[in-house]
Amino acid sequence: MKRIVPCLLLVLLLLSAVGAKTQKQRQANPCENAPSQYEADQCAHKEYVAADAELNKVYNQLAAKLDDAEQRAQLKSAELAWIKYRDENCTFEGLFYKGGTMRPMIESFCLAHVTKMRAAELREQLKVLDQ
Repeated sequence: MKRIVPCLLLVLLLLSAVGAKTQKQRQANPCENAPSQYEADQCAHKEYVAADAELNKVYNQLAAKLDDAEQRAQLKSAELAWIKYRDENCTFEGLFYKGGTMRPMIESFCLAHVTKMRAAELREQLKVLDQ
């Protein structure tokens, strides 16, 4: 009986780890079950649109907390430069699939990923302001 309890705990721990990994995999590619490339493209684009909406929300929160006009202007300038970088970089990434049907999906996933990372950066800046 004493061996059964630790074994059961180990099994439960392993099952929870497998479940967490499965959840992460689902989040990693939410469009993997799209029945066609067109639908995968649309799904990837929705991922980008959602990430962009979140970024806009965080950007506006940060801008609203800046009292200094120079800081707000610098934030805007940095954001415009970042948008140019994001767009150019994701277009470059898509060029590896030039002429292929996956290109729009690849570019949208790139846009979504980079946009999520930028939102995280701005969230960190918000935290600094809140300290």
